[in-house]
Amino acid sequence: MSATVSVNGYEIKPDESGQWCVFDASGENIAGPFSSQEAAVEVASVLQDQPAPPARRRNKK
Repeated sequence: MSATVSVNGYEIKPDESGQWCVFDASGENIAGPFSSQEAAVEVASVLQDQPAPPARRRNKK
């Protein structure tokens, strides 16, 4: 098997079953499984993180 590949800030590596998945920085599987590393790389190359929602302001009284 190949080593872990980083694409667009995501890690491409095999899961416990040996199939390729896309993992985020915290190690959570966000896409997959895929039958090949190339398919997982292709998906990771188009993923974009969504910005966090703005913090709610509290009304001071």
